[in-house]
Amino acid sequence: MERRIRVLVAKVGLDGHDRGAKVVAAALRDAGMEVIYSGLRKTPEVIVEAAVQEDVDAIGVSILSGAHMTIFPRVMALLKEKGLGDVLLFGGGIIPDKDIDELGKIGVGRLFTPGASTQTIVSYVREWVGAHRG
Repeated sequence: MERRIRVLVAKVGLDGHDRGAKVVAAALRDAGMEVIYSGLRKTPEVIVEAAVQEDVDAIGVSILSGAHMTIFPRVMALLKEKGLGDVLLFGGGIIPDKDIDELGKIGVGRLFTPGASTQTIVSYVREWVGAHRG
């Protein structure tokens, strides 16, 4: 039997709006992935530690607070520090295109903005994990 993809869906920082994160978590779960939801207001350190403990293939960070240019680089740095450079860090929220480009340059995966199809997100995670962690 094929190993199930494990995804940590995380809410980082002071952002308390988690409806989008829960919708994405449900879509990933419905697609057969094993999903761990962090709950609200976690630090990058807590998220990366959970990724280590849960042996995840991907981390999806939902952020609406505007702190994406601080949070994503910090999570990336911690992943590399812990030897998890092969774990996909992707996310979603209200993120300007210029910031999406900048975050991509440091290794952050796709960032989905409001209105993105859950099927697109599921396909992206499945294809990325298949290509990089298969």
